[in-house]
Amino acid sequence: MLSQGPAEPSERDLSVAKLTPSAFEEVVMEAIASIPEALRARLANVDVLIENWPSDVDLAAAEVPEGYTLFGLYSGVPLTERTSGYNMVLPDRITIYRGPLLAAFSDVDELKDEIRATVIHEFAHFFGLSDADLERLGVA
Repeated sequence: MLSQGPAEPSERDLSVAKLTPSAFEEVVMEAIASIPEALRARLANVDVLIENWPSDVDLAAAEVPEGYTLFGLYSGVPLTERTSGYNMVLPDRITIYRGPLLAAFSDVDELKDEIRATVIHEFAHFFGLSDADLERLGVA
């Protein structure tokens, strides 16, 4: 998920601790648990990671313009593109970036809402929805 905001951590960003790392992880896990069971049952061969900030490689892979950053990133083969030859592969990855999310929100409830939106956005990519699909559906 792309967001306008700090592309690099600043002193201000690092001093803002709205959620401890373990509490942040709990919010991410709650967001995953909020996905309907019928969809969660299809979440095979995907790992969810929490990183502090997107790397330059992540930003380049997502074609993030200058002045923007990522809240989350899906890397892998969407379900809609998997064929019978899809086996013995490393898990897909959904990465949630803690630093940009903490830097963008001063209200903890708004932060939690955005974490949930980001998790759902990235899982939508896992299910094969593009950013254009998500915009058309009004969930981007």
